[in-house]
Amino acid sequence: MRNETDLSGYEKITAKTIPTECMISSGHRACQGCVEILAMGMVTKATGSNIIVANATGCMEIVTSPYPQSAWKVPWIHVAFENTAAVASGIEAALKVLERKGKRKGPLPKVIAFAGDGATADIGLQSLSGALERGHELIYVCLDNEAYMNTGVQRSSSTPFGAMTTTSPPGKVSKGQYSWKKNVAAIAAAHNVPYVATACPGYHMDLMNKVRKAMAAKGPAYLHVFATCPTGWGCKPEMGVELGRMAAKCGVFPLYEVENGVWRITKKFKKPIPVLDYLKVQRRFRHLAPEDVEDIQARVDKEYARLEALEAMSGGAPKDKDDDE
Repeated sequence: MRNETDLSGYEKITAKTIPTECMISSGHRACQGCVEILAMGMVTKATGSNIIVANATGCMEIVTSPYPQSAWKVPWIHVAFENTAAVASGIEAALKVLERKGKRKGPLPKVIAFAGDGATADIGLQSLSGALERGHELIYVCLDNEAYMNTGVQRSSSTPFGAMTTTSPPGKVSKGQYSWKKNVAAIAAAHNVPYVATACPGYHMDLMNKVRKAMAAKGPAYLHVFATCPTGWGCKPEMGVELGRMAAKCGVFPLYEVENGVWRITKKFKKPIPVLDYLKVQRRFRHLAPEDVEDIQARVDKEYARLEALEAMSGGAPKDKDDDE
């Protein structure tokens, strides 16, 4: 496989070695209960300070860089919706040129691209695909809050079926979002890059160790991080982290990794919860009828069975322990 790298020697984080320095300072302007800023902080704790960040237009760009202030402790550049991966690719290529010409000493910074689901699954999908196909050594992190939240909660192709947004309102002829969520992680894995993973701040050790694996990859790595948005989802701010855990437990957002083409589910639950438990605590799903919930449950079960089949066919190591903790 092109760009295959051995990630077994990555610098693993344990309960005793959790990094504490975040590359985003306090005093940012994220909404109360925002899990997206929490996710971004966890990623930068795991990467350390030797990074350069390309950040797409969106919530995280807005709340961390209100001119003339910045919450960033590392080199950071604001880029457009559509070209996050392209700009990150250019930074990575420029760093290698400086190294080759002897103008850069020491370990090269890792280039990290942060973008929301709209800037990833929709507007920026072409530049992401190009960066993955070319094999740039960078980490692309999609912070997925399942809509264009920064501009007023408009639907994206990452918005789940049935969800209410300002551009997919429910009514007499509509059930909300009409299409199923686009699986960008699977699209990234189809590029045969060294490392792809899904993650959620509710399982912080799982998330940060996936970042560490991505750091060790010799080539592109893609991380799809589930980031609850209480404002856009209509849930209590204190529910943000727990909702992410519920999404994993019911199978709406399974946690897995694809390492050199080998699929492995990293969090398995002996007693998964019903999808209804996850949906009913969010205002964006309150209009759904029981038969709609049944359809969603059936789709979730089907997709999870497919994921298990990919794990089995690729030789991924199953985990038998119950990860309900």
